[in-house]
Amino acid sequence: MKVYFDTNIIIDILLKRELFFNTSFEVLMKVARGYTEGIIGASAIVDIFYIVNKNLKNSKKTMDSIFDVLDIISLADTTVQNIFEARFLDMPDYEDAVIASIAFRENASYIVTRNVADFTNSPVPAVLPDDFLKILE
Repeated sequence: MKVYFDTNIIIDILLKRELFFNTSFEVLMKVARGYTEGIIGASAIVDIFYIVNKNLKNSKKTMDSIFDVLDIISLADTTVQNIFEARFLDMPDYEDAVIASIAFRENASYIVTRNVADFTNSPVPAVLPDDFLKILE
């Protein structure tokens, strides 16, 4: 099984956001232990760097933290096809439609996100970290 990590999940982990860290980190650890495979869009790394570095104010620490995560999960390219396909997905947010398109192309079983409602009509079901952990049980 393969799971696509939404940007907010990685940010929650790297910034140790109190309300979200534990379950998001637990999902990442399931990937690290080989229970499932994890991917994230390569284009998301720029956004993650910007947001995390804005909070940490230490670009080396930010970059090291991101690459620690990338030792566990893989990067998936955003293709021209994803950009055009996303336009025709009946989803509320274009950025999330691009994510859904990538996740579908990569044969992900789920998109793990805190914003499940944003993935209405996604070709890949979106689940909360807690729910994904239950699926793995």
